[in-house]
Amino acid sequence: MKIAISTDIYYPMINGVAVFSRNLAAGLAKRGHQVIVLAPSTDGKFKIEKDPEYNFLVARLSSMRIHVYPDQINKVPEAKKILGVKLPKIFYKNGLNVSLNPYSEIKQVLNDFQPDIIHDQTPGPVALAVFHYAKKNDIPLVSTDHAYPDNLTQQLKLPKPAKKPINMMMNRYFVSFLKRSEYATMPTEQAVADLIPQKRKPFKVPVEALSNGIDLSRFAKGRANKEIYEKYKIPQNKPIVLYVGRVDPEKSLDVLMNAFTEVHEKVPDAHLVVVGDGTARPKLEGIIKKAGLAKNAHFLGRIIGDDLPQIYRTGTVFAITSKTETQSIVLMEAMASGLPCVAVKAGAVHELVKTNKNGYLCEPDDEGMVARSIVKVLTNEKMREKMSAESVQRAAKHDISHTLTRMEEIYQTVLDNRAKELV
Repeated sequence: MKIAISTDIYYPMINGVAVFSRNLAAGLAKRGHQVIVLAPSTDGKFKIEKDPEYNFLVARLSSMRIHVYPDQINKVPEAKKILGVKLPKIFYKNGLNVSLNPYSEIKQVLNDFQPDIIHDQTPGPVALAVFHYAKKNDIPLVSTDHAYPDNLTQQLKLPKPAKKPINMMMNRYFVSFLKRSEYATMPTEQAVADLIPQKRKPFKVPVEALSNGIDLSRFAKGRANKEIYEKYKIPQNKPIVLYVGRVDPEKSLDVLMNAFTEVHEKVPDAHLVVVGDGTARPKLEGIIKKAGLAKNAHFLGRIIGDDLPQIYRTGTVFAITSKTETQSIVLMEAMASGLPCVAVKAGAVHELVKTNKNGYLCEPDDEGMVARSIVKVLTNEKMREKMSAESVQRAAKHDISHTLTRMEEIYQTVLDNRAKELV
């Protein structure tokens, strides 16, 4: 098949959409399909390039930088001050690259590529242009929705009275985005239930819960290389509370920081390792510094490539306090690495983490409960080993090979249905 994958957020950005889009493209290319990804350029200029590792095509669309959201590539700079007053986030240096009017370039690329099917990943400007092209040229379209409205509104720190109606409007827009497709997927059953009302008129487009999946050949239980500890100055033979992911407001990491101060009282040699960057990092480092735990906390910034699977292996327990996870690729990676997980009862996390099985689910924003759960894992080696084995077993169900096979089946079903309509 000739498959076009379109997205407004793509590698080298690091989040669920960007990671899945590249994993999907790479997996399909390995299976012999011709693949092209359409995504905004990171330098503003239009170009077509080959993925350096997997050799599929990437059309980088002309773009401009929008400063209200960090690009997740560069380190987020400190907020600027004028007369001692911090300026709003709109003045952050490293904004998100957005293709606001990409239709002409998309038309050029897809006319040359001649896709059998298009798979869209985000409900942004690239998607709108792709919808128009697909309809005009009678190309079958599949869509995947990865996001909750909170992923954006929490980042913008909207006042509560404004946030709820805006979330509702965004939710309706996400639904309309799926309705334009011939088949739709979301990463979890919970995400489907949250987005699509149960009491509704028949939803004409099939919507399926299909895991984003992870590459289990990269993430596995084991001991990290000694060089990793030395390179990132992570203490060996100490209990490590690990977090990997974006460090932005919607991830609620202040809950984890405050919980860690309680953990340290019970387990004084415990260390916190935070991998990732974002606008909340200065605040989180401030919480740790105020608690006098700067020597016990390590903010490592963005880590990608071969070092990342090794970083997971340094952990004793994985902790995530986000309330806006549609699935959480990092949780699956942590589980595949054999880590017990402490998370919160929100979003779709409960489909991955089971209390007393492979970790603990805590109430949202309950710092004490998070702390107690982490301490239980750190101080009970026998239970920790059982949870580790359970995490590995549960992660096996999310091997990306299963996702790729099912996605191929979905594409073929859509193409077959099209063929029947022509008979």
